[in-house]
Amino acid sequence: MDANLMTQFQDLGLSLVLALAACGSAAGAGTAGMAAIGAWKKNYSQNKPAAFMLIAFVGAPLTQTIYGMIVMNQMYELAAQGIYLWWIGAFCGAAIGLSAYFQGKCAACACDAMGETGKGFGNYMIVLGMTETVALLVMAFTLGILGRFGT
Repeated sequence: MDANLMTQFQDLGLSLVLALAACGSAAGAGTAGMAAIGAWKKNYSQNKPAAFMLIAFVGAPLTQTIYGMIVMNQMYELAAQGIYLWWIGAFCGAAIGLSAYFQGKCAACACDAMGETGKGFGNYMIVLGMTETVALLVMAFTLGILGRFGT
C-alpha cells in the first residue's frame, strides 16, 4: 500500500476502537435509561416508591468506553512507531460496543423487572456482569495481541 495513503489513515484504528466502544455504550445506556424512566413512571402512577437503584443498570454499559480507551492508548504507542492496525481497532471496538449494547438491553429488562417487583437486584447485576465479561475478555486478548506487535 502507498506509504502516503497509510499516513493519512494512521489514526483510523485509534478512532475506531474508541468510537465503536462509545457508540455501544451510548446505545446501551440509552436503552436502559428509557426502560428506567418507564419503570419510574409506572411506580409514580401507582403511588409506589421509585427505585433509585435502576441508575446502576443505566450506567453499566458506560464502562465499555473505558475499555475502548485503554486499547486505544496501547494502539497509540504502536502508531507512534509506525505500526498502523486499523483492523484491530475496528474489530475490537465493534466487539466491545456490541457488549455494551446488549448489556444495555439486559439492563432494560432488569429495570422493568425491578421496577415492577422491587426485587432481584443482585441477580440482575450478575447477568450484567456476565455480559460485561465479553468486553473485558476482548480488551485483555487485544492487549495481548498488541503486545506482540511492539516487540
